[in-house]
Amino acid sequence: MEGGVPLPVHTVKWKLRLSEHVGPDGTIADEAVELLVKAVAAAGATARTWHAAGPLAFATAVVRSAPNRQEVLRRVAAGTGIRMCTLPGETEADLTFLAARRWLGWHAGPLAVLDIGGGSLEVAFGRGRLPDFAASLPLGANRLTREYLSDQDPPGSAELKGLRRRVRHELRDVASRIRWERPRTAAVSSRTFQQLARLCGAAPGRYGPFVQRDMRCRELREAVRTLAALPAAERAQLPGISAPRAEQSLAGAVVGHTALKLMGLRGAVVCPWAIREGVLLRYIEDGADWWTEAAGTTDTAAPPAPTALRIAGPPA
Repeated sequence: MEGGVPLPVHTVKWKLRLSEHVGPDGTIADEAVELLVKAVAAAGATARTWHAAGPLAFATAVVRSAPNRQEVLRRVAAGTGIRMCTLPGETEADLTFLAARRWLGWHAGPLAVLDIGGGSLEVAFGRGRLPDFAASLPLGANRLTREYLSDQDPPGSAELKGLRRRVRHELRDVASRIRWERPRTAAVSSRTFQQLARLCGAAPGRYGPFVQRDMRCRELREAVRTLAALPAAERAQLPGISAPRAEQSLAGAVVGHTALKLMGLRGAVVCPWAIREGVLLRYIEDGADWWTEAAGTTDTAAPPAPTALRIAGPPA
């Protein structure tokens, strides 16, 4: 960290695809747990190689919602020596909001933040450092793809209509609150929204994180039409849409467009920071006691300069 700004010096990812090993009731299969244990162990080894403190390991919706969640966490701790936690969805929204506030600055004014993952959509609004309002909704791109868009490729009109109906129903109360608050700035984060913004004409990633990137509601509406007309394999040929996220890109676009429309937002700025940066910022600003409380542990001997290890569910 230099001058209070977290600057990454090394980034590494392990693609686990946990959602492909989840049963109908959300139980995570044994082979997926083994992959998770190996990934967390590798993250710990990487931290030691770079002389960093041990990871602040947290899991998002796919682990949080699993009936065998406690067994998963126990096996990770036993196999790696690293205690992983699951954060409530509202806490995820709080942390993502903090990251967006720090990235965009105070000139953003009253701020609304949307973050879509594989299993859930987090929404937050606030005028200060932390949000006044935060919610987590079961509107993840991968979750909705499995529930509504997996029978046909590309999906039929009935499937799309059912998906839109579900999204509108889930968003109704939250969207009314955001519309009432009248945010000056709206921001979106996550890889799904970044890729959709690129499809809508935003600058490519090679231009770096400091280029302004916007996603307009009307452009996202056209993106929904484009994605809905193509099978997943052909969506991966579109600007910004990667092969691993091609299948769920349509559901993500439907959620994004519906949310902006219901909230009365013409568009949103794309924020490259999200929950991972939020965890690190909150740790830096509020100290180890905050992480101890958030993680629900009794270990107060937390490291002074940690790395954040996020165990996500389906690709965001």
